[in-house]
Amino acid sequence: MKNEIIIILILLSSYTCLSQKNITWEDLAQVEFTEKFFPSYGENFLHPEFSDAVKSLEGKEITIRGYFLNIDPQGKLLILSKGPMSSCFFCGIGGPETAIELQFISKKTFKTDTIIIVTGILKLNADDVEHFNYILTECKAELIN
Repeated sequence: MKNEIIIILILLSSYTCLSQKNITWEDLAQVEFTEKFFPSYGENFLHPEFSDAVKSLEGKEITIRGYFLNIDPQGKLLILSKGPMSSCFFCGIGGPETAIELQFISKKTFKTDTIIIVTGILKLNADDVEHFNYILTECKAELIN
Protein backbone atom coordinates (compact mmCIF):
# COMPACT_ATOMS: atom_id res chain seq x y z
CA MET A 1 0.00 0.00 0.00
CA LYS A 2 2.84 2.41 0.89
CA ASN A 3 4.54 1.79 -2.47
CA GLU A 4 1.27 2.45 -4.34
CA ILE A 5 0.88 5.83 -2.60
CA ILE A 6 4.45 6.79 -3.47
CA ILE A 7 3.91 5.82 -7.12
CA ILE A 8 0.69 7.86 -7.28
CA LEU A 9 2.44 10.90 -5.78
CA ILE A 10 5.29 10.62 -8.29
CA LEU A 11 2.85 10.35 -11.19
CA LEU A 12 0.85 13.36 -10.00
CA SER A 13 3.96 15.50 -9.55
CA SER A 14 5.24 14.45 -13.00
CA TYR A 15 1.93 15.46 -14.55
CA THR A 16 2.09 18.85 -12.87
CA CYS A 17 5.65 19.45 -14.08
CA LEU A 18 4.80 18.58 -17.69
CA SER A 19 1.45 20.35 -18.03
CA GLN A 20 1.03 23.86 -19.32
CA LYS A 21 0.92 26.80 -16.95
CA ASN A 22 -2.20 28.94 -16.97
CA ILE A 23 -1.20 32.59 -16.81
CA THR A 24 -3.03 35.91 -16.74
CA TRP A 25 -2.38 39.27 -18.34
CA GLU A 26 -1.26 40.50 -14.92
CA ASP A 27 1.57 37.95 -15.07
CA LEU A 28 2.76 39.46 -18.36
CA ALA A 29 2.45 43.00 -17.01
CA GLN A 30 5.56 42.40 -14.88
CA VAL A 31 7.81 44.21 -17.35
CA GLU A 32 9.38 47.67 -17.46
CA PHE A 33 9.91 49.63 -20.67
CA THR A 34 12.54 52.21 -21.56
CA GLU A 35 13.18 53.90 -24.87
CA LYS A 36 16.08 52.46 -26.82
CA PHE A 37 17.50 53.77 -30.08
CA PHE A 38 17.69 51.22 -32.90
CA PRO A 39 20.24 52.49 -35.46
CA SER A 40 18.93 50.28 -38.27
CA TYR A 41 15.58 52.09 -38.06
CA GLY A 42 16.89 55.49 -36.94
CA GLU A 43 14.22 55.59 -34.23
CA ASN A 44 13.55 54.90 -30.58
CA PHE A 45 11.39 51.93 -29.64
CA LEU A 46 10.12 50.69 -26.29
CA HIS A 47 12.60 48.13 -25.01
CA PRO A 48 11.35 45.61 -22.41
CA GLU A 49 13.13 44.55 -19.25
CA PHE A 50 11.28 41.39 -18.26
CA SER A 51 10.90 40.57 -14.56
CA ASP A 52 12.38 37.34 -13.22
CA ALA A 53 8.85 35.94 -12.94
CA VAL A 54 8.25 36.55 -16.65
CA LYS A 55 11.71 35.24 -17.59
CA SER A 56 10.88 32.00 -15.75
CA LEU A 57 8.03 31.42 -18.23
CA GLU A 58 10.23 31.59 -21.34
CA GLY A 59 10.35 28.34 -23.28
CA LYS A 60 7.48 26.91 -21.27
CA GLU A 61 4.07 25.90 -22.52
CA ILE A 62 1.55 28.42 -21.24
CA THR A 63 -2.17 28.97 -21.62
CA ILE A 64 -3.83 32.38 -21.66
CA ARG A 65 -7.26 33.76 -22.50
CA GLY A 66 -7.81 36.85 -24.63
CA TYR A 67 -9.33 38.48 -27.69
CA PHE A 68 -8.30 37.31 -31.14
CA LEU A 69 -7.21 40.14 -33.46
CA ASN A 70 -6.37 39.88 -37.13
CA ILE A 71 -4.93 43.25 -38.13
CA ASP A 72 -3.12 42.05 -41.25
CA PRO A 73 -5.17 41.85 -44.48
CA GLN A 74 -3.10 38.82 -45.57
CA GLY A 75 -3.73 37.10 -42.23
CA LYS A 76 -0.01 36.70 -41.50
CA LEU A 77 -0.01 38.61 -38.20
CA LEU A 78 -2.38 37.10 -35.67
CA ILE A 79 -2.65 38.53 -32.19
CA LEU A 80 -4.07 37.69 -28.80
CA SER A 81 -5.01 40.85 -26.93
CA LYS A 82 -5.96 41.60 -23.36
CA GLY A 83 -8.83 43.72 -24.65
CA PRO A 84 -11.00 43.87 -27.75
CA MET A 85 -9.93 45.74 -30.91
CA SER A 86 -11.52 49.00 -29.71
CA SER A 87 -9.24 49.09 -26.66
CA CYS A 88 -6.17 47.23 -27.86
CA PHE A 89 -2.51 48.23 -27.80
CA PHE A 90 -2.70 49.71 -31.31
CA CYS A 91 -5.50 52.07 -30.28
CA GLY A 92 -3.31 53.51 -27.53
CA ILE A 93 -5.18 52.01 -24.59
CA GLY A 94 -2.64 49.42 -23.53
CA GLY A 95 1.06 48.81 -23.64
CA PRO A 96 3.04 46.21 -25.56
CA GLU A 97 2.53 43.81 -22.64
CA THR A 98 -1.18 43.56 -23.53
CA ALA A 99 -0.64 41.77 -26.85
CA ILE A 100 0.91 38.47 -27.90
CA GLU A 101 1.95 37.47 -31.40
CA LEU A 102 0.51 34.06 -32.27
CA GLN A 103 2.30 31.51 -34.43
CA PHE A 104 -0.04 28.56 -34.95
CA ILE A 105 0.98 24.99 -35.72
CA SER A 106 -1.57 25.01 -38.55
CA LYS A 107 -3.29 28.09 -39.91
CA LYS A 108 -6.09 29.26 -37.64
CA THR A 109 -8.42 32.16 -37.91
CA PHE A 110 -11.28 33.47 -35.85
CA LYS A 111 -13.41 36.56 -36.14
CA THR A 112 -11.84 39.66 -34.64
CA ASP A 113 -12.76 40.08 -30.96
CA THR A 114 -13.59 36.40 -30.53
CA ILE A 115 -12.55 35.29 -27.04
CA ILE A 116 -10.22 32.32 -27.22
CA ILE A 117 -7.90 30.34 -24.99
CA VAL A 118 -4.47 29.81 -26.54
CA THR A 119 -1.78 27.35 -25.52
CA GLY A 120 1.75 27.61 -26.88
CA ILE A 121 5.43 27.98 -26.09
CA LEU A 122 6.28 31.46 -24.78
CA LYS A 123 9.14 33.29 -26.42
CA LEU A 124 10.35 36.61 -25.00
CA ASN A 125 11.51 39.16 -27.56
CA ALA A 126 13.38 42.29 -26.51
CA ASP A 127 15.34 43.27 -29.61
CA ASP A 128 13.49 42.33 -32.81
CA VAL A 129 11.14 45.27 -33.42
CA GLU A 130 9.55 43.39 -36.33
CA HIS A 131 7.84 41.12 -33.78
CA PHE A 132 5.96 41.51 -30.52
CA ASN A 133 7.64 41.34 -27.10
CA TYR A 134 5.60 38.23 -26.35
CA ILE A 135 5.35 35.49 -28.96
CA LEU A 136 3.52 32.19 -28.60
CA THR A 137 4.83 29.50 -30.94
CA GLU A 138 3.28 26.11 -31.69
CA CYS A 139 -0.11 27.58 -30.76
CA LYS A 140 -3.33 25.70 -30.35
CA ALA A 141 -6.53 27.65 -29.73
CA GLU A 142 -9.89 26.87 -28.25
CA LEU A 143 -13.02 28.95 -28.80
CA ILE A 144 -14.83 30.20 -25.68
CA ASN A 145 -18.59 29.74 -25.88
